[in-house]
Amino acid sequence: MKKFLAVAATAALTAFASPALAQDKTEVTISQAFQSLLYLPLYVAMDKGMFEAEGLTVIKESAGSGPTALNSVISGSADFSLHGPEWTAIAFEKGAPVKTIANVVNGAAVWILADEDFDYKGPESFADQTVVAGMMPTTSTSLFLKMLGENDVSKDSVTLTQVQIGAEPAPFIGGQAPLAVMYEPGVDQAVAEGKKVIVSFPKEYGPYAFSTIMTRTDIDAAKAQSFVNGLEKALAMIQASPEDAVAVARKEFPNLDAKVVEAAVKRMITDGVYAPSVDITDEAMTTSLGVQIALGNLDSQPDYANFIDRQFIDKAIVD
Repeated sequence: MKKFLAVAATAALTAFASPALAQDKTEVTISQAFQSLLYLPLYVAMDKGMFEAEGLTVIKESAGSGPTALNSVISGSADFSLHGPEWTAIAFEKGAPVKTIANVVNGAAVWILADEDFDYKGPESFADQTVVAGMMPTTSTSLFLKMLGENDVSKDSVTLTQVQIGAEPAPFIGGQAPLAVMYEPGVDQAVAEGKKVIVSFPKEYGPYAFSTIMTRTDIDAAKAQSFVNGLEKALAMIQASPEDAVAVARKEFPNLDAKVVEAAVKRMITDGVYAPSVDITDEAMTTSLGVQIALGNLDSQPDYANFIDRQFIDKAIVD
């Protein structure tokens, strides 16, 4: 509560500051993989003035993919990037001067849905079924295939109807398959049409570093600390005030049905998708990158102490 009061007081002072003082901010750029409800903590921090309270003006750019966003950081055109940590781990493994400095999404944000009358008894129920899924490579389809393998369900027994990521709801709702694997907001778009969630990967996996903040090893420490501090405040607010988080999400995604946005945000809060803080535990990162190793996308686990720079995390949590 003290943290929220401090943020509110700072925001109030900023609102009445002189134009000269209001403009006295350090500009930083973050390259996100794409505009996504998953990245709501970033949008909350921007919308609620949490970065401004830390002395930053944050410019947000959408790269179109994780590797492209990370390359913006490596090239120096962006200060930070937001995407899956596997791309940073791959670059780190090859000697790129990159590191991970904060958590944003701490759950495997993928769900399996079914027709209302589908009798789901476990992964064996997927055998001899048609499933709508995102086009590979993508984490949603990868996790589904990994689940099949771990439960001795032959991949050949499942017919995958692969579509562009984000396009899964249409064929699923349209009756082309009784099952679908997808991200939000597609999940709650389907639920609104009478479909049901039968598997929540966030609940299956627990802590899972799904999307994190990356930067260069030579990042200015003051910039990085201010950025992580702002994110920490946003993550705390999402947990304490879901309705405020929903309001920001509606502003960021005005073309989505407002009820779907609300349901999606609240599902991700309930299922532990949004990180409770900027902290990245060894367990969460090991689980996340372990999936990538199992899929053949990464050779080995990076050294936690070198891959994750905890100095900004620890200070943000204490403050």
